[in-house]
Amino acid sequence: MAVSIAAGTDADWRRLQQEIVEAASSLGIDKIGFTSAEPFTELKEILLRHREKGFESGFEEPDIEKRVHPSLSFDAPQSIISIAVAYPSKLPNPPRSEPGAYRGIISRSSWGSDYHDVLRDRLAKLEAFIAQRVPDARLMSMVDTGALVDRAVAERAGIGWTGKNCAVITPEWGSWVYLGEMITNIPFTSDTSIMDQCGDCTICIDACPTGALVGPGQLNSSRCISFITQTKGYVDDEFKLKIGNRLYGCDTCQIVCPKNKGMNWTHHPELEPDPEKVKPLLIPLLTMSNKDFKEQYGRIAASWRGKKPIQRNAIIALGNFKDRTAVPVLRELLLTDPRSEIRATAAWALGHIGGEDSAAALDKARIAEQEPAVMQDIEKALDVVSHSTADKGEKEQI
Repeated sequence: MAVSIAAGTDADWRRLQQEIVEAASSLGIDKIGFTSAEPFTELKEILLRHREKGFESGFEEPDIEKRVHPSLSFDAPQSIISIAVAYPSKLPNPPRSEPGAYRGIISRSSWGSDYHDVLRDRLAKLEAFIAQRVPDARLMSMVDTGALVDRAVAERAGIGWTGKNCAVITPEWGSWVYLGEMITNIPFTSDTSIMDQCGDCTICIDACPTGALVGPGQLNSSRCISFITQTKGYVDDEFKLKIGNRLYGCDTCQIVCPKNKGMNWTHHPELEPDPEKVKPLLIPLLTMSNKDFKEQYGRIAASWRGKKPIQRNAIIALGNFKDRTAVPVLRELLLTDPRSEIRATAAWALGHIGGEDSAAALDKARIAEQEPAVMQDIEKALDVVSHSTADKGEKEQI
């Protein structure tokens, strides 16, 4: 039976709220919660301190007022619905890296279809469910790129608590969940928040490869590998070593979390990973055209920044693997690629791999290179190669 906003009673909204909870699973939603549309007052101070310390990533909504005031995105909001959809954490029969066939890894948040599309689909189904019962309902859905802070909404709506690793941890699904929200003009009753259950545990903070978790729930994005792998510029040498073979994202702080132990969710087919896509061979990535990249990776979340960051990260991975079979393609990139970041990263990788062929490629590039930043990396790489050659000579004489 349909009801209008003007004629609806508290009993009508409680009944509808219960109907939504009961229907969530059939709509492809694993957990759903409700909260008021009041400003996120405490969050504002946190965001301001975060900005003052230079911890922002630059990917978030720049207007802090919009992030904490739902009314700046939606006229006269009454409540917010938060949803969570669980995703896989384990790769079945993963392909193995082997000499000459080394592989990179894409983080779990980009396994299967792009989660933005998946959650928009779920929210669209929820909108249709509500509109059928409240024809004049106003609804605004957001997934990741909206003004509001997904984690803050989810925490206040009782989806879970924010762990020391800044992820929302749910009792049922761990932190392996995607989050989305819907602002409404329906006065739903707020759910109860879940108390923090991390206790004294600091495993995630201790395990962070770069020390990006500067405190409980405090992330310096500029040091976060997940953020760094998504940037388009040069990567500092310190972070190149820490990146390892990561092509996009970083799961370390979630993998080590005790609350995630044994949790792996495979009930959403569209989120199931293709092992060859999420753990791809590195060398073929380096010569992939824009068309091939779009065809192979265009439907996963990792594609949003284009192929250049992933190719740069693949070069870093080959350097960290010290893969000598990659020297010919790295030499070609160093000498002919129009992208300075790619040339500079190829120089670093060749220096890290070492050997006569790497040294010859770097010597040739030193003569032709015009970009000062790339030239600097070539010189550093040559210095590394010469030292490694000298060290090898000393060892052979012992």
